[in-house]
Amino acid sequence: MLPETVRARLDLSYDGTDFSGWATQPGLRTVQGVLEDALVRIVRQDAYPRVTVAGRTDAGVHARGQVAHVDIEQQAWARMPGRAQRTPAEGLLSRLDGVLPDDVVIRDVRVAPEGFDARFSATQRRYAYRVTDAVPDVLRRRHVVRVSRPLDVDALNGASSTLLGLRDFAAFCRGREGATTIRDLLELSWRRETDGPDAGLVVATVRADAFCHSMVRSLVGALLTVGEGRRDLGWLAAVAASETRSQAIAVAPAHGLTLEEVAYPDDALLAERAEATRGRRTLP
Repeated sequence: MLPETVRARLDLSYDGTDFSGWATQPGLRTVQGVLEDALVRIVRQDAYPRVTVAGRTDAGVHARGQVAHVDIEQQAWARMPGRAQRTPAEGLLSRLDGVLPDDVVIRDVRVAPEGFDARFSATQRRYAYRVTDAVPDVLRRRHVVRVSRPLDVDALNGASSTLLGLRDFAAFCRGREGATTIRDLLELSWRRETDGPDAGLVVATVRADAFCHSMVRSLVGALLTVGEGRRDLGWLAAVAASETRSQAIAVAPAHGLTLEEVAYPDDALLAERAEATRGRRTLP
């Protein structure tokens, strides 16, 4: 007997400039709202096509490697190819391409493996933050933040290394009732690009199992003050030790941040990973 619904995995990218973030909000243009409106037009079914995403980005934040899933009723899924010789996944991809605005692109649609959950099955998220301390490229003004002082990349990396590992990032998170702020920060590194389209930019790579609200931009905002020479490691250590959100941190602007990649385990481990992620995390 066939299951009642098919879970479709959507791989997508978007320019966050003109969106009020991912999550649906009344009266505001959001990525989730635009995508679900498109699905309502395409997928003729009784249940509203609610989309679950790997990382809920804030207003103005971009995504190159976002992942989401949506459950579609079997009969509606079977209608996706229309009269064309294509799979239902190919049909959904083509139909979405025809109705979505230019600042959202669905790169791939496929049937999700058993146990897949775009949010809870993820093992890592990787973000990039792009900043320049030189004359900015006007064509990149929507994706690069300009700072007024020279940045010391060695100082940025030295400061970042003190924040790695499993710890409570309450100082860098906007709290949500009932949500933990314990995260495992796997990578936080900086490099000055010397060639390619990013030549001249200072790019931070931030990778963790998950992020709490505003965590990446808060980390970047704190570290930039060290990289500019305005703060030292003692200040950063004191801030990081706070058990509540630190008012000393200026959150970095949203438009410099891009979600680059979401990673998942092997298919056989997806359900197990989702179950483990749903459990409330504590420090050992």
